Amino acid sequence: MVCRSKDASTQQMSVFIFDVDGTLTPSRQRIDFGFESWFADFCLDNEVVLVTGSDRPKTIEQLGNFVYSRVSRAYQCSGNQVWQYGKVIRESDWRLPESVHEYLSERLTQSHYPVRTGNHFEHRVGMCNFSIVGRNAKPLERNYYFNWDSEKQERADIARCVEQMFPDVSATVGGETSIDLYAKGCDKSQIVGDFDDEYMIFFGDMICENGNDLTIARAIEAKNGVVHSVQNWQETFQILVDVYN
Repeated sequence: MVCRSKDASTQQMSVFIFDVDGTLTPSRQRIDFGFESWFADFCLDNEVVLVTGSDRPKTIEQLGNFVYSRVSRAYQCSGNQVWQYGKVIRESDWRLPESVHEYLSERLTQSHYPVRTGNHFEHRVGMCNFSIVGRNAKPLERNYYFNWDSEKQERADIARCVEQMFPDVSATVGGETSIDLYAKGCDKSQIVGDFDDEYMIFFGDMICENGNDLTIARAIEAKNGVVHSVQNWQETFQILVDVYN
């Protein structure tokens, strides 16, 4: 079965677009086993694409090859590297400007959060992921920072300052601990133009101010697609079963 849009007379095919971290999996963790089996079957019956700030190895680590091999296309690094049929079909050569790196290093030093775990800058294809607590943080350490940041709004403040100081750079809050940085306009929304002839249905957990799913959600809504703002993978699963199964 291939899912169709509500206007059956147009026979417009639907494409399901999913963020990964926090939407299909717990943050930076493996997909639930039961959901993995169900979702793999869903991918066989529908056109499914992924759009995530993570690189390909991390996405496979979270979803497993069983699911990853069944999606139609994977937009890694916020769409700055595109994989299809096991091959890269498009990628960006953008690198974080040194001036932005220096500013973020200052914010890292000045932050009042007391824990540092290392790997604060992770350079990916066409983007950079920055984290105060560091990407080496274990799940409990990530949760501590997330709760602290939910009150202090440190990441949102850093993202706003970057965009004000460096107009050619976009900065968005992603996951529980980090900020994604890329060239202006080269966020997740850049993939929407690849689906001009399809009815887009998007699931994301960071559709909020400065969130890294906000621009793609707005772009899809502007083309009359459907957007589902979810809090976790369980909500994604429930919507898929209740609405689209």
